[in-house]
Parts: sequence; C-alpha cells; structure tokens
Amino acid sequence: MKNLLIAASACALAFALAAPAAAQQSDEDQPSDDGIGMIIVTAQKRSENVQDVPIAITAIGNEFLEARGIDSIDDLGTFAPNVKFERAPASKTISQIAIRGSVTINPAITWEPAVGLYLDGVYIAKAQGSIFDIADLERVEILRGPQGTLYGRNALAGAVNLVTKKPSGEAGGSAEITYGSFDEVRVRGVIDLPQMGIFSAKVSGQYRKRDGLIDLTAPDGRGRTATDSIDTGSFMVQLRAEITDNITADYTYDYSKSNQTPPFSQLLSVNRNGDPRDIFDPASPSYPFAGAFFPLDQIANPDRITSAAIDAPVYERSRSYGHALTLTADLGDAEIKSITAYRDLAWADGLDLDGSPFPVAFTQRISDYHAFSQELQLTGTAFADRLNYVLGAFYFDERAETVNPQTYFGGGVDLDSNYGSNTEAWAVYAQVDYDITDSLKLTLGGRYTEETKDISRFFRVNFDPANGITSPLVVADIAYGDLPDAKFTDFSPAVTLSYAASDTINLYARFAQGFKSGGFNGESNVFAAPTPDCPTGALELCQPYLPEQVDSYEIGLKSRFLDNRVIVNIAAFRDERKDMQLSVFTATTGAASVIQNAAAARIQGLEIETVLRPFDDLTINASLALLDPEYKRFIDGGIDVSNNRAFPHAPKTTASIGADWQVAEGDWGRLNIYADLNYSSEYFTFPFALTAPTPSDQVAQSSQSPGRTIVNLRATVAEFPLGGLDADISVFVRNLTKEDAPSNFIDFGPGFGGILLGYFPDPRTFGVTAGVRF
Repeated sequence: MKNLLIAASACALAFALAAPAAAQQSDEDQPSDDGIGMIIVTAQKRSENVQDVPIAITAIGNEFLEARGIDSIDDLGTFAPNVKFERAPASKTISQIAIRGSVTINPAITWEPAVGLYLDGVYIAKAQGSIFDIADLERVEILRGPQGTLYGRNALAGAVNLVTKKPSGEAGGSAEITYGSFDEVRVRGVIDLPQMGIFSAKVSGQYRKRDGLIDLTAPDGRGRTATDSIDTGSFMVQLRAEITDNITADYTYDYSKSNQTPPFSQLLSVNRNGDPRDIFDPASPSYPFAGAFFPLDQIANPDRITSAAIDAPVYERSRSYGHALTLTADLGDAEIKSITAYRDLAWADGLDLDGSPFPVAFTQRISDYHAFSQELQLTGTAFADRLNYVLGAFYFDERAETVNPQTYFGGGVDLDSNYGSNTEAWAVYAQVDYDITDSLKLTLGGRYTEETKDISRFFRVNFDPANGITSPLVVADIAYGDLPDAKFTDFSPAVTLSYAASDTINLYARFAQGFKSGGFNGESNVFAAPTPDCPTGALELCQPYLPEQVDSYEIGLKSRFLDNRVIVNIAAFRDERKDMQLSVFTATTGAASVIQNAAAARIQGLEIETVLRPFDDLTINASLALLDPEYKRFIDGGIDVSNNRAFPHAPKTTASIGADWQVAEGDWGRLNIYADLNYSSEYFTFPFALTAPTPSDQVAQSSQSPGRTIVNLRATVAEFPLGGLDADISVFVRNLTKEDAPSNFIDFGPGFGGILLGYFPDPRTFGVTAGVRF
C-alpha cells in the first residue's frame, strides 16, 4: 500500500504538469478573517468559512492567538466547549486531551490517543512529545465529535488541527522578547524572505527558559536546586516552490528540543484511613523492609507547597523533528494533494514518584519513536458546483520502543521493564456533499481502515527479596513475532443533512462513527505459567484489547445576526460508546497500566458558543458546555458495577469568556486590553469506584479535582512607531486569582501504601513582552 500511494502521488503530479493552468484566486477574492468567529478553515479538506461547516468546530485565528501569547496546545485550556487540554501527570511535553468525555489517561508510547492531532495535515500520533512550541501559528481548528471519515483512526472524540502561516514571498518578519516571573525569558522570531524565482521561504523559531517553581531544600541527584523548570527551543523552516501556475510544492522541517525538569509530584496523602496494610509503618504486619523506615506520612501535605526535598535525579527531555512535503495541483474544478511525512521522537524522563527525600519510587521512561505517513487527496466540484467531493487514501507506519527501569525502596526492588510496538495501517475514504436544493445539502462519507500491530515485551526482576528474588530473574522476553499480530478493520460512515434557513442561519443533523485502535497491553506485568493458548504466559498480551467505537448523533445551529456582530452556535449530541478502553493503574510488581474493554456508555451534552461585537472596539467571545456521561455497562470481576464507577476527565460544566477591548487609538498606536476566564467544574481523573467496601480501598474521590477558574489578563500597546518599525509592548498576568487546586493525580492505591500524588496548575505569574514587526 505504501509503494502504491507513492506511485499514485507521482502519477498525479505528472498528470497535473500536463494539465492547463487554472485561474488563480486573487487576494481580493479571499474571504476575510474577522477574528475568532469568521475564519476560513480546512477541516473538511477544503477551504470553507467556519460558519458554513456543518460540524461542531471551534476555530481560533491568528489575532486571537497572538494577543494571548498562545503558541502550543497546552495554552488552549477550555476555550472550546467540552474540550479540556491538560498536561499528563508529571510531564510538560505529554498532552492529555479530552473531548466530550473521551480521553486516553496513560501516555505510554504503545497506547493510542482519543483525539487526532495534526500539524499542517500531518498526523502527530502519540501523546509523548506532542506539546511543543510553534512560533508562527495561523489558526487552530478544534473539531468535536468523531471524525472517522476524513481523519480516520484515533479521532474517536475529535481532532485538533494546528495550521502554520506559509511563506508569503514578501520580505518581512517579527521579533519579540518576554521576561516574566521565575526569571522566565522567551525569545521568538519570524523571517519571511522575498520570493526568488519560483521559491519562497520562511524561518521561525523560539527559545524559552524559566527557573523551577519548586525550590529544593537540598540539591537533587543532578545538583539541581529547583524542579518544574522550563528549557525549550524550536524552529521551523518552510520552503514553497511554485513549480508551474497550477502546481505548488511546500516543504516543512520542524524541530523541537527540551531539557528541563518535570512538574513536581507532590505527595498529598498515604495510607488513608489507617489501613493495616501500611507498608511504610514498621509496626504494620505488611511492612516488608527490615532495617528501613520511610515516614511518608510526615511529608504528605494536601495543600500546595513551594519547596520540597527529593532524592532522585528528575529530568524530562524531548527531541522531535519532522519532514513534510505537500504537493498541490490545481486542475480547475479539482485539486490533487499529496502529503508525505516522516516524524522522529526521542523522549525520556526520570521521576521521583513519592515526592519525598526518601528513596521510595524512582522510574524512568526512555522512548524512541518514528513514523512515516503518505496521504493522497482528490477534492473538487461537479454538476455545476452542486456536488463537492473528497476522495483519499492514507498509509501509516510507526515504530515505538520504551525502556522503563524502575527502582523502589532504596533498591529493595529493582526492575527492568521494556516494551515496544509496530503498527502498519492503511485506509481509503470518500465524502460527497450534494445540494439537493439551494438550501438543503446532503453529505455522505465513509472510511475503511485496516491495521496490523505487533508487540515486544521484556520484564526482568533484578532484586526483590521480599518475594524471594535475590538475583536477576527474567520473567518475560517476548520478541516481535513471538505472538500473533493483532489485526483490526473498521468502516466509519458519516451522514449529515444541513439546511440554510437564510444567508445567516444554518441548521444541521449528523450521524457519525469513529474508533480508537485496539492493541496490546505493552506495560502488562501480569504473567503466569504458559498454556497452549498463551505459550508466553503473558495473559494480557495474548489477548489484545479491542478497538473502542462510538456512534454519535448531533444536531446543531450556526447563526449570525446584526451584520455579523452577533454569532451564536449551538450543538447538542448523544454518543453511544462500546468496548471502552479503560486504563487500570496497577502497582504490584512495578508501576504499570493496562487497558480493559470493560464498559459501554452513553454520553450526551450541549455546547453553546457566541461572539458578540456590540461596537467596533469591543469583541466578546464566550462558550458554555454541559456534559452528562453515564455507564450502561462496566464489568469488573464478572460483575456489572456501572452504577459505582467514575467517568474520568469529564467535567459536567465547562465555560469560558473573553474580551478584546480597543481602549484608544492614535498616531502613537493603539491600546488593547484582553481578559479571559476559563472554568471547569469538578472532575474525576480515574475510573475508580465511587464507593468501596472499606475506607482504605481505592476510590475515585481521592483523585478528584475540584475544578478550577483561571483568569488571564493582558494589556498591549500595538503598532507604535519605533525607528521606522511597528513595535508592540504588552504586560500580562496569568492565573490572576492564584488557582491552586490539583488538576491531575497519580493514585498508587492500597497495594503500594496508598501513595497519592497531585499536580497543580502554574501559580500566578507576571510578565512583559516587547516586539517589533518589519
């Protein structure tokens, strides 16, 4: 399939070279970008006004992003309704994106996300390394609901498109520097070069450094005196070649690197409710460590702290780069596009998972990942523009490996845990829009996918005297090919009926299916004696978990009033999910998580977005989302416990409101004030029991976030003359109200002393940004 797609791309280019040049649309014909509500998007593989796209989509334009200093996905918060961007626990570079109650909790390299992430049409397949800076974003498109037809596997909950500005062929650029709290320094620059022959080029990049948020009372194992620091850099080189009047080639190279310390794993509590299984109390019958004492109960603190002592050399390093070549041929009523991409990631971290000066838990993850993808698209119109179509084929190949050494109790338990996965997938898809009448449109689409996965697993216990192991014992050594491949197929259809009640009011009803890939429990540490059905003894590897599937029903309204001064979009949905992939964290022989297809659920909700422009100098944007998730089935130990399990990362209410007020304008420039509030109600972070037989058992309330309200303010004097250049200067404050409730957790459970770790949002910070444009 890979060779076939590459050959097809070459044939398409050759055909386009022979085709007559099509008329080019002038700049004056391009629709204008009027802020967050009036943006041209390519969510359906062709350019459309966001208000005309019959799906739930939030488009955030360049002016909005620039005004708020947003350059990566973890800055997006809850701007879009029923969308929650988080960092994974103990990480700054791993994303945890939840849309409409669907999320992948564990960021293991062998697991699949529930939300598709794309950079200029290239699939970013893994959560590890997916938080990176982009210096020159044009817009962000957030699609809610399954996008299986056009985006395929792992767009079960939705998709996020990061779209960068392309070379303009005109000389220009910008430079800016930011200084803020904790000695934060950020330098960002963009250079757009003048067109030279058929070539245009642009280079952009930024560097950011910040001291740690948590002071260490004694240096860690690497001599650092603080943790939760930032040290990142990224750049992007873009080259455009206008080969002929109707053929364009766009090449992009992006590079990102970070070498920093992870968020502090604050110990909130241990040994809840006097559990007699207290493994940290020498008087407990479960205490296994003669001659050692780890008084974690004296360290635990449920309130946010600003200084701590740790013993482990914590670190987080990420290096990613990507090559992408996009060939576009305009054939008049049709367009052919080929997207060829390669991405490479080297990622590693070392975590002190007890938040104390005692050597209780230190783990490392060293991952290596690379992926190749090839996509071919044909879009066009027919029948006097009454029919729009998208045809496509997609090939994807990835290789992922993680080395995961773990040490516990001062070396009392020492483990080597390595796992890897290979995936090969291909798909074909089609979508057609047909104007039944001038007002009524029918959209039909479908995508067929096949994928194959392989697994490797190595698990060795080097030392565990409590279980009688005093010399290295290889528990599992499973190479690629030792287990049968996991093979999955899927067909994801979509049907949409949209009705233009007027030039400014559009209604739609949509049915769509989506799926998240199945696979192997690569982290599994559950092994038993070999059997005929499972000769390796790796029970959870011999039985791959199934793809998760969703049937989604949605109705929506998109409307504009008062000469586009009021925009109101409403979407109501009901999702039926089955074979849900639920992450179960285990802390028995080492820390690991496994996926179980344990549940089915019904999730329904309401989403409202609005943009108001009461007068020319003030724009207000707001959103409100309500979410109602309910398990229909949840099997645990053969028993349906659906009434006693939490829904993770599914707050019942999220909301946001923002204002852009142009206070004054003159020959000196203009003064704008920006204010944003993001709210999330309380939410659980693990699918644990709501009530348990004994007070010491693992319950969802222990790792429940009380929610948060984040307020950010920014004032900017823009476009004031400075030595013949346009200059800007801004002052800002983030987290004005000092929100300090934990937003994420790791709960080890009673099997590991009840250790509960919390992760907090950044504290209130201030800063100033100065820049010039030329």
